[in-house]
Parts: sequence; structure tokens; C-alpha cells
Amino acid sequence: MVARLVMKLRVAELRREAGDVLAIRLEHPRRPQLPAWTAGAHVDVHVPGLGVRHYSLWGDPDDRSHYHIAVRREEAGRGGSAWLHEALELGALLTVAAPRNHFELPEVPRRTLLVAGGIGVTPLLAMARRLAHHNARQNTHQNADFAFHYCARSRAAAPLLSEVAAVCGSRLVTWLPDEGRRFDASALLAGEPAEADVLVCGPQRLAEAVEAAVAARGWPAECFHTERFAALPAGDLVPEPFEAVIASTGAVLAVPAERSLVAVLAEGGIALPTSCESGVCGSCECGYLQGEIVHRDVVLDTRRRKTRLMPCVSRGRGRIVLDL
Repeated sequence: MVARLVMKLRVAELRREAGDVLAIRLEHPRRPQLPAWTAGAHVDVHVPGLGVRHYSLWGDPDDRSHYHIAVRREEAGRGGSAWLHEALELGALLTVAAPRNHFELPEVPRRTLLVAGGIGVTPLLAMARRLAHHNARQNTHQNADFAFHYCARSRAAAPLLSEVAAVCGSRLVTWLPDEGRRFDASALLAGEPAEADVLVCGPQRLAEAVEAAVAARGWPAECFHTERFAALPAGDLVPEPFEAVIASTGAVLAVPAERSLVAVLAEGGIALPTSCESGVCGSCECGYLQGEIVHRDVVLDTRRRKTRLMPCVSRGRGRIVLDL
């Protein structure tokens, strides 16, 4: 395990955006460059007295002089967004962990559809910058180009829309009901080449509608990518006890049905970083070498689930071997 860099960053700019969103620019008080990041990444922000919150980076990954995040005020939230909106001041120092990414752009360049809902625009805006830069350099064929679909109740509820328009130009399609254009997932895919990559970030109902439309077109499940913000419902899952073997030492840990793997690991002297403990943030991710995993996170994609798991919520069947 490699410890993540934690920094004290200065608030260099505060700007009010549509949709009750606060745009924040962060810079290091002494160093000219911040740690590198890739489109889709987020940072962990330590809100004084309220714990850690996760915010996607929406700036230019090539510009490491600062980080841009955007915080929507959540009246029914846990208080972190309210504190940032009300108490944060220019020049203040925030504790921020180095970026990490659980929502990467697909490695193989092809036609890409970015679908944003409200504050879900943030990671997709960084992706649009990356795709626009790549296409400009490569003079890419249309099939490997991209389109940006922005869904919001109205322009007044669409944060960073002007930023998106500046990056995307004619690639931007807005779905604004107050302007007579209600979102239609089937229409979004109409006329698109077979098996385009579709990346969605926004409300759960938006992701579900797009995922269903992708399936209805007969495209492989691997074409659909999303970043979720809520834990999976328990459903009919009945937790069962299992054993976890630590590959590096051979130690065998018994995980009772009523306890999480991450808690048992900590008790056994292997304290993984944790935050949400609900399979949403990805803080506790670790590897495994053998065994059947019952994945309960909303972070890992199908490919990564073959070797990685989130021990805060995911469980094993019988005996598993952890790459620790």
C-alpha cells in the first residue's frame, strides 16, 4: 500500500455558478505544480469538523498550477457543502488528498458520448477537454470524435455550462425542459455508430435511462460507463461468513457474517484507508488473487473487478486470497 499525498491548498478563487454551485480554485501556497491527474479524477477534501468529501476535478489535466472543483449546496446533506458555501474564504487553507481516478476514459479511442446531469458535469468537462485536445492533435475521424449531452432543468440550473460550450462548441447538445427539449435516452443514441462509449455522470435515474437505452440497442455492457454517488441497495443479499488469506504472510482471517472485511483486516493489523464505508468513494480498494467475490461497490468496472475489490462492502464466498 502506498500512502496518498495530503496537502494544504490555498483557496485562490471562489465563484458562484448556476444551480447553487460554488466553483473553487485551489493552488499550492509554495509549489508551482500540483500532483498530476487524469480526466475523471476526484480529490478528497477534509471539511473541518465534518470529515472527508469527494469532488471531481473539472479543469485541464495539462495545467497543474491549480485544481478546480465545484460544490453544489445540498440542503439535505451532512453539512459539508453548506460549510464550504458559507464559511470558506479566499486565502483559506484546505486539506486535500492527491487525486485518484475511478472513472477513467476508455483506453481505446472511438466515438464517445458524454452525458452529464447537473453537477455531474464536472468529471465529464475534464474528459471533454482531453478528447478535444486529442482530436485536435490527431485530426481524428468523426467516428472517434465525441459529443457532450448536458441535461438540466433549465439554464439557470446548469453549472459550468459556459465552460462546456467553450470546450465543446458544436459538439454540445443541451437537454433543457424549459426550452422545450426534454431528455430522451433513445434519441441520444439515434444515428450513433455501433458500440460507441457512453459515459454518464448525474442522477441515478439519468444513468439508468441511458444504460437501458444502450442495452436496447444491443451494445455490449462494456460500452456503458458511469460514476455513482449512492451505495447499492441491500436487496436480497444475505451476508455469509468467509475466510480471507493474506498472500504476503499466509495469515488466515475469519470474517463473520455481521462484520465487514475492512474491519476484520484492521483488527488483524492491516488498516486500509476508509471514508464512506459504503462502496462509493473507493478509499479502501485492494487487490485479490484467488476466490469468488461478491462485489457490492459502485466504483469498480467489470474489468477491474477481476482483480480488485472494496473490502468495506464486498465479501468473499468460502475462501479468498488478498493481494496484501
